[in-house]
Amino acid sequence: MQHKTLKIQKNHFEHLAWNEKLFVCGLDEVGRGCLAGPVVVAAVILPHNTTYRLLKDSKILEPEDRVTAYNWITKNCYWSVGYASHQTIDAINIYQATLFAMRKAYLQLTETLPFPIQQLKYIVIDAMPLNLDTTFGHEGLTFHHFTQGERFSTSIAAASIVAKVTRDRLMERISTFFPAFAFEQHKGYATKQHVSALLAQGPTIIHRSSFISEIKPREASETNLQQTLFGVEP
Repeated sequence: MQHKTLKIQKNHFEHLAWNEKLFVCGLDEVGRGCLAGPVVVAAVILPHNTTYRLLKDSKILEPEDRVTAYNWITKNCYWSVGYASHQTIDAINIYQATLFAMRKAYLQLTETLPFPIQQLKYIVIDAMPLNLDTTFGHEGLTFHHFTQGERFSTSIAAASIVAKVTRDRLMERISTFFPAFAFEQHKGYATKQHVSALLAQGPTIIHRSSFISEIKPREASETNLQQTLFGVEP
């Protein structure tokens, strides 16, 4: 399997594959720059000749449009999601953790496909190269990674939407355990609100230690962690 970085026209690989009645798998991640929570990667294979209007970079879609697109993708496409926890990120670094989640999402998807793996022609990835043994693909399968992938590939755009909605919903659920941090608003990114809460409360059990080592909280005792967990103001 080859790994290439190319300048391409929009949906270059999709059109090549669809003309041969073959498929493309798009991969994208969400949460690499967060101070807390997991990084989430989605893998999506679109139906042939897809032209759905909301397959755009998740960052430029309005929240309601992202959810509409998510619902369409999960109903009409082949898809899977992989996670790398904050513990994994701290243990092996964010780059390797993201690759780990990419492999997981890809392998989970290919294990459930209703067609032979040989019908998958391209893997397209936003920015990051993915290394996989040929055991998990076939000799004609090629990997391509390029910056701003969501703009140039609707497969990557679809993956960005699934990853974004999945992670946002997860952080919204987690926020109920850590109300002082308002994770439902900033989703773990280093906003002023988040950093202020971190300085005042100390880290929670889902913070990435390797990301917050330079942020010095006023207090970071076990008591504060328990109070944050159960929603009690210190």
